[in-house]
Amino acid sequence: MIWAGGVVLFWLAAWAFNSWLAARHGADRRVRLFIPLLFGATLLILWEGLVRGLGVSPVILPAPSAIASRFAGATPILWADFLQTIVKGALSGYVIGCGAAVAVAVLIDRSPFLQRGLLPVGNFVAALPIVGIAPILVMWFGFDWQSKAAVVVVMVFFPVLVNMVAGLQASDALQRDLMATYSASYWQTLVKLRLPAAMPFLFNGLKIATTLALIGAIVAEFFGSPTRGMGFRISTAVGQLDLPLVWAEICVAAVAGSAFYGVMALIERGVTFWHPSQRRRR
Repeated sequence: MIWAGGVVLFWLAAWAFNSWLAARHGADRRVRLFIPLLFGATLLILWEGLVRGLGVSPVILPAPSAIASRFAGATPILWADFLQTIVKGALSGYVIGCGAAVAVAVLIDRSPFLQRGLLPVGNFVAALPIVGIAPILVMWFGFDWQSKAAVVVVMVFFPVLVNMVAGLQASDALQRDLMATYSASYWQTLVKLRLPAAMPFLFNGLKIATTLALIGAIVAEFFGSPTRGMGFRISTAVGQLDLPLVWAEICVAAVAGSAFYGVMALIERGVTFWHPSQRRRR
């Protein structure tokens, strides 16, 4: 078919152009930003062409143009869902869960009993399926955003805890002995040596938790939600065969998750500017 050959030629041309840019001008920061944008635009054009050329039903896979049109027409709905799921559920649960994880990590560092007793329990809880925990927390905390925040707390707490505990142990014995020779107390050593050394580990956990927070909040809304929220909207839109709206919600979640991750990466770069991994990126 002519259109199939055109799609293949377009893909090969776009791939060759991207490869040429990466090889010849990859050191330029503007080109490094342009390459993924060009690649993403290429995928969208291919998606549009394949859906239209093969005559795929919108119920199976809507075209990007149909998703964009539905997105523009449902902006108030998408904004209300964003506030309910991301701002109220995911963000509040993220702050509470990560803050509690850091505090508990310091307690574990002070107590060998907690280190030997709590961490194995934490690994066990972290392995529990979210689809099993979410209905229970929804029954405990109700159908509003509080139950979604509770699910997010459970999901982000232990990854951040494990990374923070590992980070507090990252400083070597020589550094701790040096602080002891200065007659530094535990808290002085913690603030001036061990917490700064733990920052790269902590931010690894925080960046992992950004995606977990979004997943937890959206999945929790499948098990009970008021009349708004991303999980609620996806569930009802699938029942109504409104797949463009489902994909619009997915786009909002993807953009929000990417932005959330990017913000944490920028904060990490500012806080851990001294770390070799950050110096190599400059």
